[in-house]
Amino acid sequence: MLTGDDGAPFLLDLPRAQQMKDGDGLELDSGGFIRVVAAPEEVIDISCRTEAELARISWHIGNRHVPVQILPKRTLRVGMDHVLMTLLDGQGVQAWRRRAPFQPEPGAYDPHGLTDAPAPVVRRA
Repeated sequence: MLTGDDGAPFLLDLPRAQQMKDGDGLELDSGGFIRVVAAPEEVIDISCRTEAELARISWHIGNRHVPVQILPKRTLRVGMDHVLMTLLDGQGVQAWRRRAPFQPEPGAYDPHGLTDAPAPVVRRA
């Protein structure tokens, strides 16, 4: 069960799994739409001063197989992880905890991860 902004529960029953991003929409049988909104969660934002620092930190994150969201201006976002926060502190990068939507990059083998275009509108069956 999912919950709408108005608190009303609803069931999303799709014929197959579908990755949805913030801003995607679901078309209802009645012709209306439900907009997908990513919920805020505990994350770590990592700001790198140089491209070399970004590459080094990206390597450490990838080595831990941690999902990551790539943001503008040499900034990365990962889910809150106390061990990773300690590693980042030890590397001397600017890292801070916050609550924000987290939309990690799709995996390398995800066929839907080859584009930055929004997912298609999903029509309920």
